[in-house]
Amino acid sequence: MPTIFVFLMVVVIAIIVLSTLFTFVPFPLWISAIASGLNISIGALVGMRIRRIAPSRIVNPMIKATKAGLNLSISKIEAHYLAGGNIDRVIDALIAAQGANIPLEFDKARAIDLAGRDVLQAVQMSVNPRVIETPIVAAIAKNGIELRAKARVTVRANIERLVGGAGEETIIARVGEGIVTTVGSSETHELVLENPDLISRTVLNKGLDAGTAFEILSIDIADVDVGRNIGAQLQMDQAEADKRIAQAQAEKRRAMAVAHEQEMKAAVQEMRAKVVEAEAEVPRAMAAALREGKLGVMDYYHMQNTISDTAMRESISQAARPSSSREQPNKQG
Repeated sequence: MPTIFVFLMVVVIAIIVLSTLFTFVPFPLWISAIASGLNISIGALVGMRIRRIAPSRIVNPMIKATKAGLNLSISKIEAHYLAGGNIDRVIDALIAAQGANIPLEFDKARAIDLAGRDVLQAVQMSVNPRVIETPIVAAIAKNGIELRAKARVTVRANIERLVGGAGEETIIARVGEGIVTTVGSSETHELVLENPDLISRTVLNKGLDAGTAFEILSIDIADVDVGRNIGAQLQMDQAEADKRIAQAQAEKRRAMAVAHEQEMKAAVQEMRAKVVEAEAEVPRAMAAALREGKLGVMDYYHMQNTISDTAMRESISQAARPSSSREQPNKQG
């Protein structure tokens, strides 16, 4: 009985030791690497474990690279992995570049990957150019007519400029600027509608791909539509503004005229008040003149007769004016 127990304990310990050993030392991965022609030692795999690197993340891409005929260093691949790079994407990009006869070194591919760009997509775009469609760009010709144009830009990735080169947004912005400049320099919108390729030639000759990660192959105008008559709209807005200014000035003049009229009325009322006040002083002055002997009774009656005669003459003249105005057309007839 004790012998069986000891045997079982030995078996359990052996299983635990072997499990731990196979867990720490990836023998199946090492066998796969040797079978694929990748010369790597058990010590290298154990060292990866010690450096806290999953051996499969390094060995599997290395197997793929070895099968493709790429001669890569395990230390460089580990350094790229520790730097946060994507090993699988870099290896796939190198294999794709090799198949397309595109010169691409591992250091260059690693720099592109660490720069945040998809190096595999860049290689694919070098083989198969990509079409970028710009949004609708509104531009105004010299005759004031608005044109809305949409362009399709065929670009190819430039691997040499992927690190530090501008992206697709810059290409779209520059093409839009070129469309606005070309349409804006046209005398009439009919010229652009008759020759849409004028925009393509002018924009393509500007070298818009300078400083970008792409090479522009062609620029094709997909659609051109006539928009609003901006010139007429601006003239209408200007006329409306002039109308409002004229109305404001007229209102100002009317207010000034009303104020002047009110001032004149106030002045007339003030003069009337002074006249009434002066007329009120006349009887007093006459009474004082009578008391002082400066004015006789006959003089007073004579003055009253003169006043009455003057008033009668004024009433007669006012009554004669309408009749004379009525008789005048009859005489002319």
